[in-house]
Amino acid sequence: MDFTTLKIELDGPVARLLLNRPDKANAMSEAMWQELPQAAAWINTQKQVRVVILAGAGKHFTAGIDLQVLSGLSQKVLGPGCPARAREFLREWIIGAQASLSAIESIRVPVIAAIQGACVGAGVDLISACDLRYATVDARFCIKEVDLAVVADVGTVQRLRHVIGYARTAELTYTAETFNGAKAEVIGLVSATYASGEALMAAVDALAKDLAAKSPITVRGVKQNLLYSRDHTVAEGLEYAAGWNAAMLISDDIREAVSAFLGKRQAQFED
Repeated sequence: MDFTTLKIELDGPVARLLLNRPDKANAMSEAMWQELPQAAAWINTQKQVRVVILAGAGKHFTAGIDLQVLSGLSQKVLGPGCPARAREFLREWIIGAQASLSAIESIRVPVIAAIQGACVGAGVDLISACDLRYATVDARFCIKEVDLAVVADVGTVQRLRHVIGYARTAELTYTAETFNGAKAEVIGLVSATYASGEALMAAVDALAKDLAAKSPITVRGVKQNLLYSRDHTVAEGLEYAAGWNAAMLISDDIREAVSAFLGKRQAQFED
């Protein structure tokens, strides 16, 4: 697929999805908001893809929403015409933006965020929709919206509390504190940090290849069960897992996994 703000690189079972506006610190333009769900939908059609790495081209992950987008929305709402219709337009735009990031979460395979440089505002929303997060030690994070007189509305408030807890999410959302990768690791926002971008990408590539070597139908099932359990009670999650395994447990993959274990060899799974 050809995009104006994104780039997809395929490396066997690993897809690299790059935010590709390096001259603008990968700020999320109107086109990027539209292209993210298109990219997610395309990736979901590629049966050979077992893992996705999400990163930013150049020095930064993303500086967040492009301020020109906010300016355009303000002009639309505050300009002449029916105020109710203008606000209806704004609500629909926000719902569309929410859907853009939810599309990343809905990619059927694990999505690993690799973060260096700035990860600000909507960037935190974006990584909150990923399954795993890793960063350079000097990466910079900020839930910036409150300082722009905006209530964060495309996923951070809703998702991040499941990652770092309510109190931490509340503190960072109220204060718009800028913090580095070292603190992000301490609070659990990222699982590990690395001294350089090169070291980060090497580690993430190795992790992606390790995940890609596992049973793809099982890994996809783990993702579905994690997301379902996040949003439901323990009892509901257990019922869901029972139904899932009743349908999916007995497979060619389980036979291959057991055979490989007993034969002390690397398992080979179909896509």
